[in-house]
Amino acid sequence: MPSDRPFTILCISSYEKGQEFIRTCKGMGCRVLLLTVEKLRHANWPFECIDEVFTMPEELPLQSLIYAVSYTARSQPIDRIVALDEFDMENVSALREHLRIPGMGLTTVRYFRDKLSMRARARETGILVPEFVHVLNYDHLSEFMTRVPGPWLLKPRSQASGIGMKKIHKRDELWPWLDQLGDQQSFYLLEQFVPGSVYHVDSVTSEREVVFAEAHAYGAPPLETSHQGGVFTTRTLPRDGAEARTLHKINRDLIEGLGLVRGVTHAEFLKAHADGKFYFIEIAARVGGAYIADVIEAATGINLWREWARLEIGAGKQPYQLPAARHDCAGVILSLARQEHPDTSSYTDEEIVYRISKFHHAGFVLKSSSHERIQHLLDAYSRRFIEDFLATQPVPEKPSN
Repeated sequence: MPSDRPFTILCISSYEKGQEFIRTCKGMGCRVLLLTVEKLRHANWPFECIDEVFTMPEELPLQSLIYAVSYTARSQPIDRIVALDEFDMENVSALREHLRIPGMGLTTVRYFRDKLSMRARARETGILVPEFVHVLNYDHLSEFMTRVPGPWLLKPRSQASGIGMKKIHKRDELWPWLDQLGDQQSFYLLEQFVPGSVYHVDSVTSEREVVFAEAHAYGAPPLETSHQGGVFTTRTLPRDGAEARTLHKINRDLIEGLGLVRGVTHAEFLKAHADGKFYFIEIAARVGGAYIADVIEAATGINLWREWARLEIGAGKQPYQLPAARHDCAGVILSLARQEHPDTSSYTDEEIVYRISKFHHAGFVLKSSSHERIQHLLDAYSRRFIEDFLATQPVPEKPSN
């Protein structure tokens, strides 16, 4: 860290998240700046840890963002710029390159934002991926649908959580969707739908080495719960099991192949029902959402936001040491609720370590020393949630804060 002035970090986020990242930066002596959208100016940020707050309109053009941050840099040096949310990553990478600030550049960030780029690179490194094709050349699309049996998924290249995805059952269904997309077609890919169980691995990487990773199994696949409704769950996998060991190896190979130097990642994989093999779905250089970070902290004591902040501040100049981790088990259950503030007081098991208090949501983070106990509670609570709380709504075409 510079000795003559505080190390200054600019956090950019269009969504309300990353509070622990901000607190950690401040606790390490940094000067912390926050740039967020105007409607989140008074959100639940840790203002006691933020030196200055700036706001921007939603969907501010990149050129205007460069102007604004460059203007701020006239009066105060900026040492690091961090996107707290996935949807700000490309703009932040462009800012880093324009201002010559260390961190992930545009080429590397593509592998962690663009589903086409990450699939192509993963396949080049020998990792299994579902068959896919860029939505670009119509002859190639026709050949793909002739060769690869349906159904298929029409996926935006730079979205998350199933946003904007369409399931295509017959080839004639594709063309009307492409007509609707118009000039946006090339920002999509078409991928074979592979039925299977979905897993995720959340990691900390320091100087190209994965120094921490936890493997988890979703209940219903996230695509299913987001599009068809239902209860979302995920849980720690037995660490000495074959599934966890295989996932850890694929995850290490993937992160090495994509060229990540340091940071946190959330990667998703699918175990196909047909052949029992693991296929890569997607990866993001961010902390996983849906309270996954809380699950990991409950099981291990490792807070991914905190470790990410330590990596960013050190940026390879200070040796990174992962804190000692526990080896408990944890899980989360979450659903949309019919009630604005659902009453969960009838759920009294001692394994509940955190009750999610979010408008029109019900959920818990659970912790135990037993994988079987976590699985039993998630199964039992899922059935009860359907009766007590469950509500559904259409998946949005684009993200909302």
